[in-house]
Amino acid sequence: MAESETMSVDTSNEPTEDPLQDLSDIDLYNLLEETVHANGVLHAETQMFDKHLKRIEPKDLGGAQTSLTATPSHSTHDMGRGVSRKRSKSRSSHMDRSLRLNAEQKCDIAQREIEELREDIEKLKDDSDKVLDTYKAIMEEADMRISEIRKSSYEFDRDIVKGAVNQKTNEVIAERVMRYFEDKLRSRDTLIEKLRLKNSTLKVQKKKLHLQLKQKEEMGEVLHEVDFNQLKIENSQYLEKIDERNQDLLRLKLMAGNTLQVLNSYKKKLNTLTKESDRLKSEITSRNDLLSRIDSETNSVEDDRSVAEKINRKLRQQLTDYRVPDVMEYVHEKADLYELNKKVKSWERKVEIAEMGLKTHRKAWNQMRMASHQSNPWGIMESV
Repeated sequence: MAESETMSVDTSNEPTEDPLQDLSDIDLYNLLEETVHANGVLHAETQMFDKHLKRIEPKDLGGAQTSLTATPSHSTHDMGRGVSRKRSKSRSSHMDRSLRLNAEQKCDIAQREIEELREDIEKLKDDSDKVLDTYKAIMEEADMRISEIRKSSYEFDRDIVKGAVNQKTNEVIAERVMRYFEDKLRSRDTLIEKLRLKNSTLKVQKKKLHLQLKQKEEMGEVLHEVDFNQLKIENSQYLEKIDERNQDLLRLKLMAGNTLQVLNSYKKKLNTLTKESDRLKSEITSRNDLLSRIDSETNSVEDDRSVAEKINRKLRQQLTDYRVPDVMEYVHEKADLYELNKKVKSWERKVEIAEMGLKTHRKAWNQMRMASHQSNPWGIMESV
């Protein structure tokens, strides 16, 4: 600041050329970007130093504040004298250097701020974890309450709204409603009793744990920060092992799922092949039955064929043994046949005439019997 003031004083007294006039627009834009970036860095650094100054104790700031207040007053006094006497640039730069922090001090402050930020982040993480756990517990309790309300609504609708209605009057039976609410109150009382017993057991366990903790504190077995760090390391190692086991379990589940899919495909194939086998078995049995029937028919046909062959041989033998008669003999035989047919026809005519005579004689006889019966019925009765 002192250097800039001296420079402004020198430029006001001794006119010099502006070095920015020789730069192009691109160079000016790049210079502006660099200046803005440097200002941002200085702003962040200033905020960090401000937080550090606000965080440290006032007793640590006592000597530093007195030296800083003394030095700026001295610098302002020298600056006023420099305006009148035109101080040199080397002296003002030396004073600015004495007011600035060195790199080691800046690194120390930055490291402290980083540690403080880490502690703040850890605290925020712990607070956020507690809030998340609280919200999760509230959500679980709300889900349980919603499920209980839905169950109670379903049971009330089932037992009272639909089940306790009189079919004749279409009104709800009061006794069932009272019994329903009494059962509900009784179940709530039992639940309250169970929770009370559980709460008492938890209180006893809490007392025991407090006693054990006091005994360990008296015996000097309280865990220190090193033990907690070791437990954190072991916990992280166990968590890594748990993650590895979870990954292995997930891989095994995927393998089991793939194996189950393959098994299901093989089961489907086995089912289709079993059906095909059953079909083929039934077809084989039907074919075997058909084959047995064909064999029996073949045997019967063979028997018929053997019988037919025997008849054929016999007929062939008769055909070979057959002798054709003479023509005159054939003529005489035909004449005899004609005479025999003629005699048969004449006898048939005679039989018909005799039958007609028999019918007339029977008819006359029947008439005579009827007439004799009508003339002497009492004699017939006496003879009977």
